[in-house]
Amino acid sequence: METKSKNSRRNFMGAMMLGATASTLSLFTNPVYGNLPAYDEESMSEAEDWFKKIKGKNRIVYDGSYPHKGFPVIWNWAYYLSHNEMGADDSDITAMTVLRHDAIPFAFKSELWEKYPLGEIFHVKQADGSTYKRNPYYEPQEGDFPLPVIQGIKDMQARGAMFCVCNLAISVYSGAVAQQMNLDPKKMYEEWIQAVHPGIQVVPSGVWALGEAQKRGCGYIFAGNTI
Repeated sequence: METKSKNSRRNFMGAMMLGATASTLSLFTNPVYGNLPAYDEESMSEAEDWFKKIKGKNRIVYDGSYPHKGFPVIWNWAYYLSHNEMGADDSDITAMTVLRHDAIPFAFKSELWEKYPLGEIFHVKQADGSTYKRNPYYEPQEGDFPLPVIQGIKDMQARGAMFCVCNLAISVYSGAVAQQMNLDPKKMYEEWIQAVHPGIQVVPSGVWALGEAQKRGCGYIFAGNTI
């Protein structure tokens, strides 16, 4: 029974990763995904206006494409810390983290992590090797970060840090999960969008956001690992 359960989970994960990576291009021609909501003109306008919040002379954008043990968030905090130590005030600093590809679950409320196996799907593990069933980096608990002084997304937002999440990746992953669970992909997508934390901007794609940030004077740093 245990072996069967492990095999079922492995098959689910294999299908998930196939649907969300190698088969991404064919996915867009699949009728199952044909009714997904488009990123409309109003949403695009909101995303463009959000970039007007970039401020100060110290500007950076982190490319958070993988969970990487929370470093897309940790380095955002570290940027503020370093510039504070050099005499800069938070008002003269903008650190932006773009949550895209496999790092999108950090934008979601813990309720979504509890309902769906996001920790397993995106390989977000605790120190003991078990997968998280909550978002560990929005409001981190003891042991989530390597140092207790590191602030999570919510606290960094209060300091002026900016976080956005890739709509394209949400569409792909929610659609793949819906297909594996025989659920409506449109409803799944809407559920995931509704689960995005306040203040985290949904952008048409992560790569679009990275380009927009650099147009506005942000330096670029890759904040994910490649495995």
